[in-house]
Amino acid sequence: MTEADRETYRAVAAGSAPAADQDMHRLLDLGLITADPYQPDRYIAHDPRAVAQRVLADTQSTIAQALRCMTELPGIESLVGDFDPHRWYGGPASEWLPTRDEMNARIGDALRDASSEMLTAQPGAPVDRDPAVQRMGMDRVLDLVDRGLSVKSIYTAAVREHTQTRGHLAAITRAGAEVATLQETFPRMVIIDRTHLFIDNHVMAAERDSGWHVFDRAGVAWAHVVYQQLWARAEGWQEGRTSDGVLTERQKMILRALDEGEPQQRIGPRLSLSERTVTKEIAAARSAVGAKTVYQLMSWWGRQGVE
Repeated sequence: MTEADRETYRAVAAGSAPAADQDMHRLLDLGLITADPYQPDRYIAHDPRAVAQRVLADTQSTIAQALRCMTELPGIESLVGDFDPHRWYGGPASEWLPTRDEMNARIGDALRDASSEMLTAQPGAPVDRDPAVQRMGMDRVLDLVDRGLSVKSIYTAAVREHTQTRGHLAAITRAGAEVATLQETFPRMVIIDRTHLFIDNHVMAAERDSGWHVFDRAGVAWAHVVYQQLWARAEGWQEGRTSDGVLTERQKMILRALDEGEPQQRIGPRLSLSERTVTKEIAAARSAVGAKTVYQLMSWWGRQGVE
């Protein structure tokens, strides 16, 4: 209230008419005065103590409501972690899948409705798998082939030297799937019916077990073109040759890295080996093939056509 408002109230309380230019809205809104129904332009004053009590009660109620809202803030803030990942990582054309299990589950969902093809690119080094898990993978491929789908898979060339993986891939090719291998580096992906694309999480590389389900039409089509280019450069499973056992698998992995142009000092981190181990394995490989220098070793490697 202004001083003019208070002077106006005093005039009304004394039975006088307020000044013609006085704004009465603030006094009316507070309930300090009401219009006199019998005398135009005159007002009736009310007890300011009652008005003050009502204003105090209203203010206390507002404060109490504000305090209740503030007590809800920690609980509301705790939900940020459940909201931000989907807003930050996902979008109208992609879905962020934070775990490998969720990725596999979503691939399974897409395959249940698949009608034409499944293309996979698996760049990881071969590892021994639980036979039951491998059998599940075999059953899935057989089911897709039986349903008339085209199944193609690209693997790193190292699988040709891995006994368990080699047996598995030979079996699925006999069943009707197509397999090829690449020596070069390539991205992991699964493409289903040119509608679903599953890729690693390149947004946050540190989250290795998370990935993306992309269903943007243009993005999936682009990935399909990339896959076809990789397939054209790959060597069919039946065309490939395995080595004659002169070198160990570790030595072959090191030579493949050198053949790709990787500096020797960077091979260790790439293969999770120490620099000393890399040096010893290269020396052992030179000895095994009778090469005096790394240059001679790589020349021999190139002539062998080893995958």
